[in-house]
Amino acid sequence: MDASQFPQIVKREYAEGHEIGNHTYTHPSFDDISKTEIHWQLNLTQRLIESTIGVKSILFRPPYGIDHQPEYAEEVAQLPLAQDMGYLIVGQKIDAHDWRQVDGKQIPAQEILDNVVRQAGMGNIVLFHDGGGERANTVAALPQVIDKLREEGYQFVSVPDLLGKKRAEVMMPLSSQEKLEARADAFIFGIWHWFRVSIATIFIVGIVMVSGRALIIGILALIEKLRPDHFVLPNPPPGVSVLIPAHNEETVIVQTVKSVLASDLKDLQVIIVNDGSIDRTGELLDGNFGQNPRVRILHQVNRGKAAALSRALGEAQTEIVVTIDADTEIEPDAIGKLLRHFSDEKVGAVAGNVKVGNRSRWLTRWQALEYITSQNMEKRAFDLLNCITVVPGALGAWRRKAIDAAGGITADTVAEDADLTIAIRRLGWHVDYEEEAVAWTEAPETASMLIRQRFRWTFGTLQSFWKHSDTLFRPKYGTLGLVALPNIFVFQLVLPLISPVIDLLFLGSVIAWALAQYHIIRLPLLSATATSDLQRSVLFFLGFLLIDMLTCVLAFALEKKEDWTLLVPVLLQRFYYRQLMYVVLFRSVKEAVSGRPVGWRGVEPEAPRTVAPA
Repeated sequence: MDASQFPQIVKREYAEGHEIGNHTYTHPSFDDISKTEIHWQLNLTQRLIESTIGVKSILFRPPYGIDHQPEYAEEVAQLPLAQDMGYLIVGQKIDAHDWRQVDGKQIPAQEILDNVVRQAGMGNIVLFHDGGGERANTVAALPQVIDKLREEGYQFVSVPDLLGKKRAEVMMPLSSQEKLEARADAFIFGIWHWFRVSIATIFIVGIVMVSGRALIIGILALIEKLRPDHFVLPNPPPGVSVLIPAHNEETVIVQTVKSVLASDLKDLQVIIVNDGSIDRTGELLDGNFGQNPRVRILHQVNRGKAAALSRALGEAQTEIVVTIDADTEIEPDAIGKLLRHFSDEKVGAVAGNVKVGNRSRWLTRWQALEYITSQNMEKRAFDLLNCITVVPGALGAWRRKAIDAAGGITADTVAEDADLTIAIRRLGWHVDYEEEAVAWTEAPETASMLIRQRFRWTFGTLQSFWKHSDTLFRPKYGTLGLVALPNIFVFQLVLPLISPVIDLLFLGSVIAWALAQYHIIRLPLLSATATSDLQRSVLFFLGFLLIDMLTCVLAFALEKKEDWTLLVPVLLQRFYYRQLMYVVLFRSVKEAVSGRPVGWRGVEPEAPRTVAPA
């Protein structure tokens, strides 16, 4: 097996005049394998030798030295099989015992030398080991052994010389037919080698990238948290318009509007656009808020979210506008917290801290966890770098001047909030994050609803990335082009597309190990790689989960008054919730490639809304 990974060493050994023998492919215990597997082991190794150096060897040394130190008959019972296959069994009586360890370290070179010298009269072949761990002392002891034995009158010869044969008699050239077969074998061994290298590379690079990003995001978020807050709300505060697009939101719209009217800021106007609802949304709005002087209700045929927001913006009379989704409740001080940032004339938009309010099911609790540990954590980090790419429609504040400069709210994408945010940022405006401006949104309560919502988000993000791809890697746009958009491409598109491969690799290594461990399938290639692959997979996977968990803990520590019990199912989330996101991403890419249109509608609540946590 090692020869397949390091063929250049095999070629060098042969080129320097050494003999190469068969020692099986995976070093199994002969009394523990069948006759069929013995043939597999010897033939596979022989084909490897032939395809690597162009000759075939008749030399064979059994694993574990059973040819000279058998402890029971079963150990040597299989040896005649090798002889029947034409092999000459080469044994040894002098074992340097350089494989032994004391306190986890290889025995000293002097002890190795003493072991050989003590046994010198017992035989004529000395066994050293070049694999299985650290062998520095073996290398150091070897010249000492040679010098010492020569001093005592011993000569060193090759195995063919010892047998009275020539090298070509034990390392025989291949016939023309065998050369053709060797080339085919070399091709297969090469494919197998590069397949394993490629898969391992994908696995390692993927985990390192995800873990590295998590660490960087965590550090940046922590630094952002420790920055002094210099924003102050003017007295009196500026007027503000709250824009709410609504489409079939009869179960939540009344509570949403009431939460806005309960704001600490009284100088605000609420503009609601009922975008062609076919349920009781319009009726409830008119009945509950039709006479409220601070609420303006506009009814229109269904034209989409961007059109609804554009119409509401056209009716607004203030320089600062706040957008809120129709299924979102806000804290009383949320709008005031957002407005503080506009005391800085460079600020064009501010993202609020959106949390999941309906946390009564596993799926919604996982989404609540994701909002805290992924979306809001990233906004904290990117706030420090001034490259936030999404001011969420659930709660965000905007400077009217910045919106107009960016071309207004367009329907170019189905993620108008991401499109507008990037457009504003590329013009040089600052986009901030306000953690204390809290909004409680309604999360999808079924997998199908979640997939529909995230499909729109993901598809819209891809559209926004493509629309603004001319900023990619251009220093003119600062961290937007150098950090934010590459982050979208790598971590929201490319890496998630190959993440299923990483998951399948881990699952496959577990299955392969189980098949080999319990002898369900006994193939040399399988058993050779199963244990080592599983060990590497488990090591990297556990490392990834540890970093992921630490990042989640940090995200919760940065939040105020959060429910830490959400962290309990974090591992389960990685094995179920993430698979749903794979479905969403693959579907989004498929639709993007096909060019099919996608609507803006996200979630349709199926039940009365859960009261947001206090």
